[in-house]
Amino acid sequence: MELTEAIDFARATRNGVLVTTRGNGRPQLSNISYSVSEDGLIRISITAERAKYRNLVREPWAALHVTRDDFWAYVVIEGDVTLSEVAAAPDDAAVEELVALYRSLAGEHEDWDDYRAAMVRDQRVVVRIAPTRAYGMLPT
Repeated sequence: MELTEAIDFARATRNGVLVTTRGNGRPQLSNISYSVSEDGLIRISITAERAKYRNLVREPWAALHVTRDDFWAYVVIEGDVTLSEVAAAPDDAAVEELVALYRSLAGEHEDWDDYRAAMVRDQRVVVRIAPTRAYGMLPT
């Protein structure tokens, strides 16, 4: 499967399953919301207290599984991961990236000050997946 074809399919939705690798080599799966930028970079917001964050720090690789609503088409996009810094101040670079991610997923927030404070309080991080490989089943 062509990588661009898989990325285009992933752009049609915002929900998927993130796969990371546990310390014992087994998969860790999490339902997530994501955004695909113009250049194909996939961004996800997570907290630094969760297993997936520790997994990605240790092994900066992830896969994103995306399926069509009727379940009869899907793609899996694998890629190398970079992480933003943990949100530490309402105006830091991590929070700015989280604001941009929110806007791409949901538009404008009703209270950006509250949102920014929550990102710091929750110790949010942006996961960036740079796609390297894709497979799946798409209708012809």
